[in-house]
Amino acid sequence: MGASEPDKKIDLSKASFLVVDASVHSLEIVMQMLRGFGVHAVSTASTIEAAQKLCGAKTFDLIIIDPGIEDGSGYSFVIDLRKSGAQNAFCPVILCSGHVRQSDVSKGRNTGANFVIAKPMAATVLLQRIMWVARDKRPFVEIGNYIGPDRRFKFEGPPPDSEGRRQTDLKSPLGDAQEPNLSNDEIDAMFKPQRVII
Repeated sequence: MGASEPDKKIDLSKASFLVVDASVHSLEIVMQMLRGFGVHAVSTASTIEAAQKLCGAKTFDLIIIDPGIEDGSGYSFVIDLRKSGAQNAFCPVILCSGHVRQSDVSKGRNTGANFVIAKPMAATVLLQRIMWVARDKRPFVEIGNYIGPDRRFKFEGPPPDSEGRRQTDLKSPLGDAQEPNLSNDEIDAMFKPQRVII
């Protein structure tokens, strides 16, 4: 899957996807959506062990996994995949979960996943996220125990070709930044309690 201009379509016919979910019903729904998007090569796994074997045997363009599989082993799967250095270590990963609290999003982000989607999902939402991941230009970084796409985002509004969910979402395209970004020290200083002298 390559990046393309926001107004151009992405041809998914040659892309290879892996879908990992313990629910046969969920696997079937996601497979149907992907086939509707023109994807021909879809592999499925209902266990982490099966997913690991497939990742060792094939190269994928995108992995969609329910992180709650086998009592949360989906998170460990992504961490291990990133650390493996194997052929799919840099493959984009979308977590698709039925329980998405803020803590789940943070946990998913810290595994090295590219995106988190809540179940049940509409086909349009999945397609928008796939296109967003395909166009994502964030570099992969290795910092401490973290390996994955750079977790820092500039706020550029909702993914291309989507309306956004908040009233404050900016409409694209956006212009260039008017001021330089703050350094980490400047950001940290904003959150430190300051002593007030009267």
